[in-house]
Amino acid sequence: MSEVLSASRVATLVGDFDRSPSYLGLADALRLLVRDGRITTGSRLPSERELAVALEVSRTTATRAYAELQERGYAEARRGSGTFTRVPGGRGAIADRALNPHTGEDVINLSCAAPIAPPGLAAAYDAALAELPRYLTDHGYYPAGLPVLQQAIATTYDERGLATDPDQIMVTAGSLSAAAIVAQSQTRPGDRIVVENPVYPNATAALGRQGARLVGVPVDPEGWDLAAVAATVRQAAPRLAYLVADFQNPTGHLMTDAQREQYAAVLTASHTLAVVDEAHQMLALEGQPMPRPFAAYAPDTISLGSASKAFWGGLRIGWIRAPRARVESLLSGRVTLDLGAPVLEQLVLVHLLREREAILAAQRARLREQRDRLVTAMRELLPEWRFRLPGGGLALWCELPAPLASTVVLEAERRGVAVAPGPVFSVDGGLGRFVRIPWTRPADELADGVARLAEAWTAAQDSPDAPASRRLTVA
Repeated sequence: MSEVLSASRVATLVGDFDRSPSYLGLADALRLLVRDGRITTGSRLPSERELAVALEVSRTTATRAYAELQERGYAEARRGSGTFTRVPGGRGAIADRALNPHTGEDVINLSCAAPIAPPGLAAAYDAALAELPRYLTDHGYYPAGLPVLQQAIATTYDERGLATDPDQIMVTAGSLSAAAIVAQSQTRPGDRIVVENPVYPNATAALGRQGARLVGVPVDPEGWDLAAVAATVRQAAPRLAYLVADFQNPTGHLMTDAQREQYAAVLTASHTLAVVDEAHQMLALEGQPMPRPFAAYAPDTISLGSASKAFWGGLRIGWIRAPRARVESLLSGRVTLDLGAPVLEQLVLVHLLREREAILAAQRARLREQRDRLVTAMRELLPEWRFRLPGGGLALWCELPAPLASTVVLEAERRGVAVAPGPVFSVDGGLGRFVRIPWTRPADELADGVARLAEAWTAAQDSPDAPASRRLTVA
């Protein structure tokens, strides 16, 4: 369903545009709004006459601005319907088969927990491009990261109550790259790594790449079982413990300060290195104060961060915050994998972090609206599925009345919905009663997806013998 924009709304969005000449200034302002996502693709623009009145320009100016938009590929005129926004080349050419098991306009992908770009991202790319030439006279390799970005990331830790120097930051090509660097530099074949169960599967795959053995500890629907953690650590004597304390993926749990202190004490007493994934840390959707970083309680902690979950999945920049004693070994491990993250994207993140309060406020507001729409649809159409409402993060962890997750997934695929079953997130099998549903798609799409899932659930109950789970790529 297309959004219909009023002339007054468009006038507010374009603001004080360049009027020399007016039609080009108006076209550029509208183009930037579409690029930035503040006007969504497929929206119907007001008529030229209505827009001219709202902006106090001639109708010829509005007509020429729309023609300019169409010429650049950011609008299309539909006979008898009006002018609609679009993006050059259309959306159909951008589908990726690795994360999208189906192709076609009617497919709803709920297997990927990554947000669409927030307003301000296109402007950050423009600013980064303006700064890029100064770096083109150098070789372009920055294994530790651009100093300006190291400083910007270190500042975010300072503001969270964890004093951090820029040289404690290593910039990576995403948090999965960060996990691989930790595995390369801090583990040996046969080492044990304690991981949460359920857990984000891509991270454990990266951590286990050196031949480490993964040992699961339960994260229950109500939260962490710290007694089980302590018992497992005593028995397994692990080298590392990987955990997600901020809106755990996939359960959405947020670890309290008291729990962090208790967990850290267990790991410190056993000389187990904590590797803490903070990819969702910026996604508190209720305005609630966040606990202190885990490293505030266990100073030897290696923290992993990411721009992909907070800002945009396509911004493949992450980072490692490490104690000084481990920086050199991490750098040695890093250069055996790659020689640095892309310079342009690092510059983009510098600008996003400078404006993060405004940009993240808009991103959180959109995610909160989408989460609430998803929850409303779930309670209405799938009332027998149980879940707890997370205060942040990107997904619901839903418990089914019967272990039919794999069957539901297959039935959902037949109805054009991709969703990840619980076994994908399991360290050692099981979790056949669970399904993860992100709220990262537009609200209307989420409601449609839940309606199809409800049909899939009905069909799955008619065929109660669940087939074996097949490999599914998730994000």
